[in-house]
Amino acid sequence: MSDIEREIQAKGLTAPRVTPADIEAEITSEFYFTASDGVAGASGHRPNSVRAGTALDLLTFCTLVLRNGYTVTGESACASPENFDPEIGRKIARQKAVERIWLLMGFRLRDRLSGYWR
Repeated sequence: MSDIEREIQAKGLTAPRVTPADIEAEITSEFYFTASDGVAGASGHRPNSVRAGTALDLLTFCTLVLRNGYTVTGESACASPENFDPEIGRKIARQKAVERIWLLMGFRLRDRLSGYWR
């Protein structure tokens, strides 16, 4: 549980809201790949220059598939090849994708609360 979630609960804020559990319940599957993986998948070969290959290896994508079939993406780019860690790249990319889900679900909840969609 995040510090913000603990604070919300400690203050007894109980009005309808989007929770971390709501976000996780929306996600039905997740996929991770580097830009280099994407190029290889699309073209059938790896980048032909070392510089491009290294740059593409440092860019990680996360695609989250939601219950309604919508997809949300996040990405993580590492500036120094020496610091690249695939697990950290996936975590950052997922975190960014989840932040996008918050926006979508917040909009959905606001529509319901406003009575716009019944």
